[in-house]
Amino acid sequence: MHHLSTSPKPKSNFRLHYKTQTLSSQIQESREDCLFLDVIVPKQVFDGSKSRIRRRQNAGAAVVVWVYGGGYTEGWKRSSGNPSGLIEASQAGGEEGIVFVAMNYRLGAMGWLAGPTLQAAGGVSNAGLYDQRLALEWVQKYIHLFGGDAKRVTVMGESAGGGSVVHQITAYGDQKGVPFQQAIPQSPGYLPTPSYFVQENTTQTFLSLLNVSTIQEARQLSSAAVIKANALQVGASTYGTFTYGPVVDGVFVPALPGTLLNAGQFAKNVSVMVSHMLSEGPAFTPPNVRTDDQLEAMILSLNPETPAPAVNYIVKTLYPAKYDGSQPYNSPIERTTLFVTETSFTCNTYFLNKAYGNQTYAYQFAVPPGFHGFDVPYTFYNGQPTNLTQDMIAPVGKTLQAYLTNFIMTGNPNGKGLPPFPMQGQNASMNSISTTVKRVKDDTSNQRCAWWEKSLFT
Repeated sequence: MHHLSTSPKPKSNFRLHYKTQTLSSQIQESREDCLFLDVIVPKQVFDGSKSRIRRRQNAGAAVVVWVYGGGYTEGWKRSSGNPSGLIEASQAGGEEGIVFVAMNYRLGAMGWLAGPTLQAAGGVSNAGLYDQRLALEWVQKYIHLFGGDAKRVTVMGESAGGGSVVHQITAYGDQKGVPFQQAIPQSPGYLPTPSYFVQENTTQTFLSLLNVSTIQEARQLSSAAVIKANALQVGASTYGTFTYGPVVDGVFVPALPGTLLNAGQFAKNVSVMVSHMLSEGPAFTPPNVRTDDQLEAMILSLNPETPAPAVNYIVKTLYPAKYDGSQPYNSPIERTTLFVTETSFTCNTYFLNKAYGNQTYAYQFAVPPGFHGFDVPYTFYNGQPTNLTQDMIAPVGKTLQAYLTNFIMTGNPNGKGLPPFPMQGQNASMNSISTTVKRVKDDTSNQRCAWWEKSLFT
């Protein structure tokens, strides 16, 4: 176990003019024309880019491309925080620093409408994934003009952003390669949605909210009408869900990510650093799901086509109602929370670790209370208070940022003055990061996640 201590703040040439916005102003500014990205470059890197361009060289600084979270229905490229602290961390050892890119992508119905009706009308399922891919391809083509190295690109995201990163790793079943070399999915979140029935039902509900019956009619409406209908639909989502997100479409997502990873249909040459929280599920767990019947109903509400034997296996074998100490839960609500945690978040990290032969850098963010999303202020730590006192967050935030930026720059999170960070290895261990850093068994390496990986519920 290693205790964290503070260190002097590194000097930096990085400057950022950052405009803050309230949530209400963000909602008011929601618009369909949103596909923009930010490129934030340390002065030293940008100045050096001029000579590199003259020499027609692409070699430059490491690049991180941030994909924000928000349930695939909210957020924007600056909603996660100010990246200046992360960039300063990359300069702590005297390095020139990293280039930070943050993208927008379409959200809700505009980004994730899917299913047969949409496709028959010439629409494209998973438009949000294509937006992200386009941004990553843009980085490959142009980042050298800003002093970045297209051969040193890490795509990084949290929650829906992390789930998006996983889908980019498995894009097209690895038939087209990927426009990045490294990945950091943090709490990768997505619901396994293989069912065209669910996709079609979502589309028909959206059309009814628009008071139209076809995609062609919907295209004639104003963007304001579409945005309003989307807000109504997302607002009526089942507890803990957001209606929209990545789905199996047979093209960009030929199968569920777990299935593709298990089948070897993913970008195998990508280096991966992956994380999950100590307690991912509480915020997404319906408080009234406590009995077997209620859990069965929840499963079928998420995927009505789940075969009866699979539902029975999930309820009776994977998550049995036993509260005698034989299970990793001690009450009905803890049982439901584990189901939500594993199906939406933590098993997704298991799929990645296993696919890469445990040659990944895995960590758990365990600062109390360890809830989903509580790591984001530490990733983007700039001296602001969070759920810890200032004396406690500073060393934790700086340690996390050092691990992240070391990996972004070198493919290895280890560095001078940091607690050791080995690869996961065949014993499936990970670093647990809190006010101390210790090595622990990865709790996602279990028979439940192994079952979910096989997609036997489809």
